[in-house]
Amino acid sequence: MLSFVIRRFISMIVTLWLIITLTFFLMHAVPGSPFEKDGKGLNEAVAANLNAYYNLDKPLIVQYGLYLKQLVQFDLGPSIANSSDTVNKMIARGFPVSFQLGIVSVLFAIVTGIALGVVAALRHNRLIDYIAMIIAVVGISIPSFVVASLLIKYLAVEWKLLPTATWGTWQHVIMPALALAFGPIAIIARLTRTNMLEVLTQEYIETARAKGLSPATIVIKHALRNAVLPVVTLLGALIANVLTGSFVIEKIFAIPGMGKYFVAGINNRDYSVIMGTTVFYSALLIFMMFIVDVLYGIIDPRIKFHGKESKG
Repeated sequence: MLSFVIRRFISMIVTLWLIITLTFFLMHAVPGSPFEKDGKGLNEAVAANLNAYYNLDKPLIVQYGLYLKQLVQFDLGPSIANSSDTVNKMIARGFPVSFQLGIVSVLFAIVTGIALGVVAALRHNRLIDYIAMIIAVVGISIPSFVVASLLIKYLAVEWKLLPTATWGTWQHVIMPALALAFGPIAIIARLTRTNMLEVLTQEYIETARAKGLSPATIVIKHALRNAVLPVVTLLGALIANVLTGSFVIEKIFAIPGMGKYFVAGINNRDYSVIMGTTVFYSALLIFMMFIVDVLYGIIDPRIKFHGKESKG
């Protein structure tokens, strides 16, 4: 198990370095300058001083080396668009909001998706199964920003049940969390249903029934654990989908999270903000996938045994 964790950790570091490198060079390959606005540049002398201050006058490979040196010190640099602010401070302000929205969305998606999938499997080819699968198909088909628009139209504007936008109370979390969770709910529900149907036909389930165990015990203790294993493997991609999708949702609902700074950074060609938010989210998502891999090994001990056997 320890060797597996070490290999995955090294792989995580290499993956993050590749993302940082590709993002850095691709960003600088785009024509234009962060000191241009609406096609108009600054005075040549002023632009030269700013380029020197932010090291943009140096060869690209030197800029890359300086950025990596900063990164090792956990310094994401100053914002080019707002020199009085730093990327570290922006992340410290925006990430708690994005994390709160993301964790609520993920938990809601997991609980609701698994519940729908289990109920659909237990009521296979009945009305509730058809309803659950219709919800799943609709959830996969409709983008989160369309769901967000519909929620605003009905829950906020017409029925006045929830605030339209901004952030502050638990009511402000409901609509953006629903919009983010709708697609993942559909995916988890379909996956859980498929695996539950397969697990319920296994011999050990028949043995449990023969022993006279209650249906609830069979489902929760014996069937559900194996049925949700593929959902655990999906968690890394699910979290990535929710967090990156939150950029658009945060913009729609005027939420002061990371999306606000990322979108502003792109609009202003703020290299430091673009790189900083990309690196931060990449590191977070890669780490989450690393945790998922370790959890999968804990939930399913056969993975560890397989690793030991392969050495022998």
